[in-house]
Amino acid sequence: MAKALRVDPRDGVATLLNDALAGEVVTVGEGADAGSFLLTTDIGRGHKVALSSIAPGDPVVKYGYPIGTATQPIAPGAHVHSHNLKTGLEGTLAYRFDPVATASTPSASTTTFEGYVRADGNVGTRNEIWILSTVGCVARTAERIAAKAVALVGDSVDGVHAFTHPHGCSQLGQDLEGTRTIMASLACHPNAGGVLIVGLGCEENQIRALLAAIPASRHGMIRTLTTQASGDEIAEGCALVAELAELAKTERQTVGLDRLVLGVKCGGSDGLSGLTANPLVGRMSDRVTSAGGRVLVTEIPEIFGAEQMLMNRAASAPVFERIVEVVNDFKRYFLDHGETVSENPSPGNVVGGITTLEEKSLGAVQK
Repeated sequence: MAKALRVDPRDGVATLLNDALAGEVVTVGEGADAGSFLLTTDIGRGHKVALSSIAPGDPVVKYGYPIGTATQPIAPGAHVHSHNLKTGLEGTLAYRFDPVATASTPSASTTTFEGYVRADGNVGTRNEIWILSTVGCVARTAERIAAKAVALVGDSVDGVHAFTHPHGCSQLGQDLEGTRTIMASLACHPNAGGVLIVGLGCEENQIRALLAAIPASRHGMIRTLTTQASGDEIAEGCALVAELAELAKTERQTVGLDRLVLGVKCGGSDGLSGLTANPLVGRMSDRVTSAGGRVLVTEIPEIFGAEQMLMNRAASAPVFERIVEVVNDFKRYFLDHGETVSENPSPGNVVGGITTLEEKSLGAVQK
């Protein structure tokens, strides 16, 4: 007997937890709330099945929120997917701040972690050496240095990684400033116990200008290499990494969760992501933020259709207004370039059971 999960009592669909065939009995819920029905068609794991009749134009509800509207009559036990469900997303929206309570403060036993405290006061969860390339021309050089240096430093640090990109040359104004800002931020990341900046020498994104954008408190753990001025850039780069690894040796310290910063993003979602891993990450995020830490959410377009849930968790009305501005600004960007705000999910998401961006977003914001 197949099983399906209904997330919210208001839902008109449930998600199959395993593959099921037409005519098979599917159970939903447990105990007094348990129910069962016959499938009218084969439905794969992670895909949706209708729990009741849905008329054309009616909202299809999952997670307690609409994930789109029905495009044709949907009978109980039928597969609900791209053939009978469409997105309801269009353009920018007006939002209302309706604050909701967030998680309570965790117990004292869960308010600390073991981290690496840096000179600037930030705390990392790893102690690595990062190699940053100023320009795409030296990207491969940075990667080769990282690959060879791993054997040199052994387990004295948690790893050696190259962060490369195709930019840094023929960039001007805000374009160049954007690249430099991102690189300066990477150089300040607390997971980097040491940073090697590799440049070519003739690029727009000059090492000197990049260093000027990095706070002086980080300069002691930064080394630079200009390949056009080096006889053997790989050997010299490896030597600099070894030097940084020696300088980076340190011990973990017990610090409060208020000093932890986490980053979460969407990746490889399917119909079960919002029921399994994402809620777990969300519980962890609540613990961190309730203790004073921070959780960063990326990929703003992948909260379209679920943004109100996050907006209602804003710390204040001004913060709420800033979130509204960011969301609608992203939507206007899509519209100004002739794209719809619902140009998502990806083909892989669809194969995994996700039909609309609303559904994908509602699963993603569980984090």
